[in-house]
Amino acid sequence: MDDHLLRLVERESAQLLKVSTELSPLCDQLRGSLEQGKRLRAAFLYWGWRAAGQPDCDGIIGAAAAMELVHAAACTHDDIIDDSRVRHGMPTAHAAFADRTAGLGQGRDRPVALAMMLGDLLMGYAGQVFATCGLPGAFIARTVPLWSALLRETVAGQFLEVLRTGDAVPQVAESLEVARYKTAKYTVERPLHLGATLGGGSERLLTAFTAFGLPLGEAFQLRDDMLGTFGDPALTGKPNLDDLRDGKPTALMALTASLVSEDDRRTLTKTVGRPGFDEGDAAHVRSLMESSGARRKVEDMITERLALAHRALDSVPLPHATYTALRDLATSSANRPL
Repeated sequence: MDDHLLRLVERESAQLLKVSTELSPLCDQLRGSLEQGKRLRAAFLYWGWRAAGQPDCDGIIGAAAAMELVHAAACTHDDIIDDSRVRHGMPTAHAAFADRTAGLGQGRDRPVALAMMLGDLLMGYAGQVFATCGLPGAFIARTVPLWSALLRETVAGQFLEVLRTGDAVPQVAESLEVARYKTAKYTVERPLHLGATLGGGSERLLTAFTAFGLPLGEAFQLRDDMLGTFGDPALTGKPNLDDLRDGKPTALMALTASLVSEDDRRTLTKTVGRPGFDEGDAAHVRSLMESSGARRKVEDMITERLALAHRALDSVPLPHATYTALRDLATSSANRPL
């Protein structure tokens, strides 16, 4: 799949540079946005195809590459929304554009605008790559409703998170609702559905993938929340202050707020998501997450959801290699080290 993405970058960069050599920063960032990543969503799409009894082939690798382009676009826009400066240990798109345009005195708006256009371009490439992946047109056509659902659900989850980020004390149910739409469907369920539908999989298979994907996707997000607060930036490649600084309505924070004393809850309200939130504030919040038992409860929620996902794989006949691959992907996704 990396070869598919590299060929796309080379081909499109050549076309962009024919327009103007001033577009070289866009070409550089296009390459950079596709060099990193776990390729998780692409992997689920691929194994959805194999679960439907289809063989390995170049066409499904191209289709999986399209999923990776969607993710690169979503990450680019998400980093703008969160004003995240680092991802996978590298500057995010708008941070990189800010560095390259610093001498032009354009302020913050210009690099954000450039990054937005990069995200739009990546999303456009995703449609092109999927439509031309080489699989029969009839296979591609039956996935159209799923693409609509994936985009609708992902934007819904992201929109709800932005609306709920800020002053109000988060609620666990609302946090899990965001996780389901922003992450579970987008990361696991829909990529599996896309692969299985391309391969002509049965309704029973799609139902099993929903039972597998939703709890696993929630576990993935819960682990992400833990990484975003307790993770070592040297290992995760991203800061562990941003979620608290921004007041993200995570389940971890919601549980903490529900378990601490009234005095500590007022402290959380006064510090989390406020200007000036610093490492000292973060250390105090992390101690409350530990002492209240919220961190332990989130670990338990991850374990419960991973077990549900594993059991769902037993509900439908799968080729042995597919069963093993999906089970291993589930375990590694939910148990990423801090």
